[in-house]
Amino acid sequence: MHADSSIEEGDVVVFESEQIQGGGLTTHRVTARTENGYITKGDANPFTDQDVGEPPVKRGQVVAKALQINGQVVVIPALGAAVEGTKSVLSTFQQMLAALVGLRSLLDARGLAYLFFVMTLMGYVVGAVQPNNSKRRQRVTSRVKGIDTRLVVGAFAALLVVGATAAMVAPAGTQEFGIVSAEFESERPDVIPKGESKSHRYVVGNGGVLPIVTFLEPASDGVDVEPRETAVPARSAVNASVTLHAPPETGYYRLYVTEHRYLAILPQSTIRALYELHPWAPIVVIDSMIAVPFYVLGVRLVGRGRVRRRSRESPESVFARVRLYLTKLY
Repeated sequence: MHADSSIEEGDVVVFESEQIQGGGLTTHRVTARTENGYITKGDANPFTDQDVGEPPVKRGQVVAKALQINGQVVVIPALGAAVEGTKSVLSTFQQMLAALVGLRSLLDARGLAYLFFVMTLMGYVVGAVQPNNSKRRQRVTSRVKGIDTRLVVGAFAALLVVGATAAMVAPAGTQEFGIVSAEFESERPDVIPKGESKSHRYVVGNGGVLPIVTFLEPASDGVDVEPRETAVPARSAVNASVTLHAPPETGYYRLYVTEHRYLAILPQSTIRALYELHPWAPIVVIDSMIAVPFYVLGVRLVGRGRVRRRSRESPESVFARVRLYLTKLY
């Protein structure tokens, strides 16, 4: 495999390891680039990861590249522990909520993103209309200056952007295919005679209310995808074909396909041109196409001003009110 030109020798990368400490995310430095992948090594280790059994790291295994300034890796203390802790809490909450309401769709990242969007929207509305209760015991009539309507509309536009971005990013990503290059024929789809190929169906599903455009890319050697570009109508699915090629040497191999998806609110040719510029370019433009018209129309409808509210609080207790009523009677 020709390594990704954006990763050079000396870079520190985070990748999904196969053998290191039983597999999982590992942060090591790239010491060389080969046709089979990256050679990596921990700075404190005398041997490379590949010397102790880890296969060369494929492009599809790389999750992120560490930020370096003047050759030094920027380190934020305890960030990893905080991220893992947050991930564990969110995963537990997601499973509990899915079991509570009986919707397995909440286990999907996109379902949780939609739920988060709705909960945030409801919380904002409740916070905007809930009266402000004072602890003072005297009668007070207060006039609150209120919130700028443009800020309110902008907040709703930002929520729309969060939901749209989650709908495009969460279901996408890199799909792994594990295969065995064998010396014999087998009916198992993951066992391929060495030097031969097998094709698999790759389902591109769209459970949303808007059509999407997806792009499938081989993220390692030994993978072909057809078609590379697909338009999927709302609430439907389209089948693609992934062909996996077994290397001439026997053994277990991990092959990868990367999927990018975008809401089809732009012409497909425009999305394609932006995608060829950078995979994140269509997301930025689509989010802008959603947020800017919503903000402009919202400001025109509600006008420029402030959302005001008046709150009146009575200091009298129930006992005081009863005594006043009896005094009036007698």
